Order: sequence, then structure tokens, then C-alpha cells
Amino acid sequence: MPDPWFPLPLGPGDMALFFAIVFAAGLVRGFAGFALSALVMAGAASFIAPVLLIPVLWFQEMAASLMMARGGWREANRLRAALLVAGNLIGWPLGLWLTVSLPVTTSARIALVVILVLAALQLLRVNISALATRRGTVLAGVVAGIASGLAHVGGMVVALYVLSQNDTARSMRGTLVLYLFFGSLGSLAYLLGFGVMTRSAAQAAVFLVPVTVAGVWIGARLFTSRWEPYYKPFCLCLLIGLATLSLIRSLI
Repeated sequence: MPDPWFPLPLGPGDMALFFAIVFAAGLVRGFAGFALSALVMAGAASFIAPVLLIPVLWFQEMAASLMMARGGWREANRLRAALLVAGNLIGWPLGLWLTVSLPVTTSARIALVVILVLAALQLLRVNISALATRRGTVLAGVVAGIASGLAHVGGMVVALYVLSQNDTARSMRGTLVLYLFFGSLGSLAYLLGFGVMTRSAAQAAVFLVPVTVAGVWIGARLFTSRWEPYYKPFCLCLLIGLATLSLIRSLI
């Protein structure tokens, strides 16, 4: 039975682990500008169903985006962000339909595999030059929307797209912040329409927002020019490690 003050079906040990994962993910989000949802999915999808995590993560992404919106607006490529958001709104319903249609175990494993593949592609510096056009940007947004609806890891898809454009770390970070903010706003209608955004998820999210905010606040202060060359490889290696461990745990 869920705890009355935290209405998700977690025991004390899993609850403490979940809070620690959210804080660590907030730390990385503040530093890198993305990966909050992907890190939480990688760390918690083996003991919390993705369909329960997705609405909780919506609130965490919005809290993080509001904190980082000012810098994101200044540093982002706004046209790219707008095209990515447009594509995202097309892809979200399909991904969300897959999430609510598949068995919990299957959805969790797909989410973890998606994270592993996307992180590995970015770590290998895969360059997708065909995405340089406006049409390619919208297509990247559609794929990101499907990934967001399925596993709430659309930021990873967008990060892969931005990498293919050879943007600076600050521009990448800013574009991701804008994409995640406006993409999350648009996705709320889908979450409500599919019945995924429940009262219990919203109540759980409220308790987690201060944890996320604390992590983002600390992480944002670690983002300095000295660490820019290293921040992305660090995040990707962390994602791969967490997703691998969670996938192994889900198979045992």
C-alpha cells in the first residue's frame, strides 16, 4: 500500500532510493541542461512503472525548466527549439499510446534500451547531417515526441540532434532548456487526455519538486567554462551505467 503522504506504491527503502535518484538527476539537469527524466527512468524504471513515472517527471521537468528558462532563452537557437517542439507535439500521442498499451515490464525495458542506444550514439559522436534542414529538425522533434511519450527521454533525442549541428555547449544547453519547457507544456494535454496524469501522481510530484529544485540549483552553479568540455561525456557515461544496471535488475 502506498504511504498516505507519498501516494506511490513504494516501501521505505525504494522511496529513499527514489528521492536520491531524483536529486542526482536534478543535479545533472542543472549542470547539463538535459537528462533529468532519462536518469530517473534509468534509475527507477525497474521498481516503478514508466506509466507512473511519466506524470511525476512532467512536474520535475517543468520545475527545472522554470529555474533555467532565463538563461535558456538567451543562449538557445530559438528557431530550432520551435521546430523541435512542433515535431514533439506530433510524436507524443503515439509514444504515450504505446506506453499505456504495453505491459509494465515491456514498457520499462523498452525505456531502458532507448536510453542506452541514444546515450551510446551521442558518446560515439554520431553525426546525422541529414537533420540539418528545417524538415529534418521537425523529424527529430517527432522522434523525440515518441521517445518522450514512451519513456520521457525526448531530451536525449534532441541532444543527439543538437550534437549533429556542432553547436557550442551553451547553445546546446539553452536549446534543450527551451525545448523541454515548451514541449512539456504542450504534452500536458496528452497526459490528461490519456488519463496518465492522475491525482496520486501529482501529489507525489509535489513532494519531489523541492528535491529536484535543490539538485538543479547546485548543478547550475557547477556549469562553468572550465568544465564545459567534460560535462556531456560525464552525463552520457552516467546514463549508460544507470540504464545498464536497471536493465539487468529488471531481467533478474
